[in-house]
Amino acid sequence: KVKCKYLYISKNFKFGFKRKGNIQTLKKFEKLCGFQSIITKPFKRNKKIISSTLIRKKISLGKIKETKELLNREWNIKGKVIKGNRRGRKIGFPTCNIKLNDYIVPRLGVYAVKAKGTKFNKKGIANVGYRPTFNGQNLLLEVNIFGINKNLYNKDINVSFIKFIRPEKKFKGLEQLKKQIKIDVIKVKKNV
Repeated sequence: KVKCKYLYISKNFKFGFKRKGNIQTLKKFEKLCGFQSIITKPFKRNKKIISSTLIRKKISLGKIKETKELLNREWNIKGKVIKGNRRGRKIGFPTCNIKLNDYIVPRLGVYAVKAKGTKFNKKGIANVGYRPTFNGQNLLLEVNIFGINKNLYNKDINVSFIKFIRPEKKFKGLEQLKKQIKIDVIKVKKNV
């Protein structure tokens, strides 16, 4: 369907259900699908194989600096801003809410981020999680973009993760949450 002509894979490549697919599996499909497999050596850095499995693990652990080094770029999530419960706005920290859908779930918590839209490229703070203070049920990425105070509903934004700040936690009440957000914002502004 994607009309691939060349497929570069490492000699240790596996794919599909229970990772049963391999180079021989691909070779069987080359003529049928019109592509050529090009086998390469695994990519290594400091004698360690750099793999998608390793990168996903680093993301899930919140190791954003190491993720960037492995990818040679910032890891990011792109999505459409959806309507939330507007709690962030009520406490002075309006957020753009994005569903994670098929993205790797990073470590739940607060991050320093950069957010980019069609007419802006700004620093910000994000929370990935369930919003336990409000007994949230759905996993969500919430981004407060510094210097932006306009409606971004249904707009696509790209959120690049810069640094993990702290794990997600449940606060006793709104005032305690607001106090922590202010502390987090100060930390983020020093790191972005």
